[in-house]
Amino acid sequence: MAAVAPVVSLHEQHPDDLWNKICIAFPVIANEPLMQEYLEEQVLNVLELICQHQLSTFIEDYVVDKIQHITMQKIVPDFWSKFCKRENEMQGFESFRDAVYSVYNSLISFCPVFERLEKLRNISGIHRVVNGENTLLGTFKVIIRSSLLSQLPLNHPKITEDFYRISFKVFCNSDNYVGDQDDSPEDMVHCSGCEQEIGQCQCQSIILVFHEVNQKLIELDLLERLAGEVITSLIHLRIENHVEESCKGSFDTSHISTLEKWLDNVVMGWLRRIFNGSSENVKSEKKTEEAIKKFKQKLAHFLYETYTRTRIEQLFNIIIEYPDSQPAVEDLRICLQKTDLRPYLTQKLQRALETRLLHPGVNTPDILTAYVAAIRALRQLDSSGVLLETVTQPVRQYLRWRDDTVRCVVSSLTEEGPSELADELVRGEALQLDEGVPSDEDTENWEAWNPDPVDADPSKTSKSRRTSDIISMLVNVYGSKELFVNEYRTLLADRLLSQFSYNTEKEIRYLELLKLRFGESQLHYCEVMLKDVYDSKRINAHLDSDPNFNLDKQQFPATAMILSAQFWPPFKEETLELPSFVKEHLQTYTKAFETLKGNRTLCWKPHLGSVTLEIELKDRKLNLTVSPIHATIIWHFQSKNQWTVEELSQIMHVPSTVLRRKIAFWQSQGLLREISTDTFLLVEENPSRSKCPVPAEMVCEDEESESAMASAHDQREEELQVFWSYIVGMLTNLDSMPLERIHQMLKMFASQGPTAVECSLQELRHFLDRKVREHKLLFSGGFYRLPKP
Repeated sequence: MAAVAPVVSLHEQHPDDLWNKICIAFPVIANEPLMQEYLEEQVLNVLELICQHQLSTFIEDYVVDKIQHITMQKIVPDFWSKFCKRENEMQGFESFRDAVYSVYNSLISFCPVFERLEKLRNISGIHRVVNGENTLLGTFKVIIRSSLLSQLPLNHPKITEDFYRISFKVFCNSDNYVGDQDDSPEDMVHCSGCEQEIGQCQCQSIILVFHEVNQKLIELDLLERLAGEVITSLIHLRIENHVEESCKGSFDTSHISTLEKWLDNVVMGWLRRIFNGSSENVKSEKKTEEAIKKFKQKLAHFLYETYTRTRIEQLFNIIIEYPDSQPAVEDLRICLQKTDLRPYLTQKLQRALETRLLHPGVNTPDILTAYVAAIRALRQLDSSGVLLETVTQPVRQYLRWRDDTVRCVVSSLTEEGPSELADELVRGEALQLDEGVPSDEDTENWEAWNPDPVDADPSKTSKSRRTSDIISMLVNVYGSKELFVNEYRTLLADRLLSQFSYNTEKEIRYLELLKLRFGESQLHYCEVMLKDVYDSKRINAHLDSDPNFNLDKQQFPATAMILSAQFWPPFKEETLELPSFVKEHLQTYTKAFETLKGNRTLCWKPHLGSVTLEIELKDRKLNLTVSPIHATIIWHFQSKNQWTVEELSQIMHVPSTVLRRKIAFWQSQGLLREISTDTFLLVEENPSRSKCPVPAEMVCEDEESESAMASAHDQREEELQVFWSYIVGMLTNLDSMPLERIHQMLKMFASQGPTAVECSLQELRHFLDRKVREHKLLFSGGFYRLPKP
């Protein structure tokens, strides 16, 4: 071994008497224990003798080498041998304790040797740095650390973790018990800290051992190197579990302050006990306090990050429950400022929206409700609006793809009862559309200006993100308020044509609110529609009271809803041949109207409106309000008891598929019965009803409520047909044109005037491609041309 050569050299140069004296002063050289019976005076004489022979450096190096050899060959293997057996946590706790005690006792046994070496240094006047340390005790600690870490066994973290896990558990239980001992159950059998029976509780002894072991590890400078990673891992796990238990499904309470107090009282209280080595009342050194302070900063950041990730995982549910979940949103806003998890939030929330909301299984009203809640919640989360703009981009695209989005939005704006969109409409703010042009107002409060986040879209102004309200954002999904105004016209038309009461007070109120949003010019047609209803009521009252017409005394008294055709949305193209006596009365009404209005006449829509019927059967009498087509069907059964669908279709000029659906209503009322395929018989007496009294009158309204207006898709197709004549003319004169040129010329010539129809580039491409499929256009090399005749 390396330590043998110096011994041989020593014997060759010096007499045995000197060597024996050196072994008396430093018995570790001869592997002997320190002899306490030798007086210090004898030791000092030996040290002086060593200095006289100029052997101080040699002896110091030799003793240090010998101690290092003993450490490597005996102390360290003995330390790690305690980590070999582990059957349970308590055994691991004891093994770690015994290992630390053994290595600390080794330090104690070598302390007299280092004291004598220090005296030798003082006598010889030599000051050296060995292994980076000025003192020999520090040198020994370096030897211990390097030797221990060089022989790490694979299972050492488990034993260390057992020791600190049990200690942490006992520590938490002791604090909880002291604070809540009055609430502790009297019949508790096992201690929740050490899990032993109450009579055999070991918590106090565990805490005592915990302090002693940590004190020894601190003296050896081994605490951070041997147990730092395990302690950090345990604390992180404890923080994660506590955050999950505290915040699971609880969105109506703020948890930040509670978690911060818990971290300071429980976690940091445990750490202070570790670093102080005894109770909390012992005053720590300045270095230890700085280390604890830095550790607390790291743990606080981990706490915020864990809490933020937990809330991000729950963010979809938090948004759905907003505004009840406002405390959770506010917590998340504060935590996002302390962490760098903004990209993680964007990714997770977008994925949650796509998987849980944006699929055909969710109704459009539910998607809109979630979108409105997301607008409110994300506005509180990020006042700049950048997060809202980024996260909800897939939602806006999906809503643009759904055909019924606009109708659902407009219906929510003007529906009865509590509605977030209706409340937004009542506020009466002006509509904010994305213009992308900064205004002078952006620089008014320049002292309070803050830059947008790095993920902001540079093409949009920060003012538009901050000021756009919910209705404005819904309109911006399509980028055009004309689409919403047209949908409102259709919805208003359905409401006015379905109520038959001429009561327009509610609709006038909604119209005035919409004017504040969309402007009066956009809603001029709707004003005319409401005026038509008022005029119709006045005209009907005048004609009924005029003795020259006597309309109220006719066999079939009628009132009409007189509409200005050019201001109302297009109607469905449906035909219906009414009974002759009904047409005669309608003609009489037309003549009376022409007499009143002079140069104006009426064009009747026979399939619209309602008819009040009184039906007398053998066993009952019914009063019903139905549509004209229902009334016409049952009227024909007055002249003949049995009809086929084909016969009714020919005489009524109604398609057979429509008739079958309408006849089902009379079947449900028990008036018609299908005796064979598409053949129906009038049922004047129902045996099942004869046993029970039949009321003299029964009012049954037609439950079917179909829109009388053409669908938005049909209206748009009709509007786009306006462009077709322009396109044919352009291609006739110019032979072939690309899509962009056609779009520019249409904007220049066809999209002018008060009733101009707008068409986006993408919509025009779809329209032209459809014409190509219909063989009305040819497309080649990016150019459209007309087919040759």
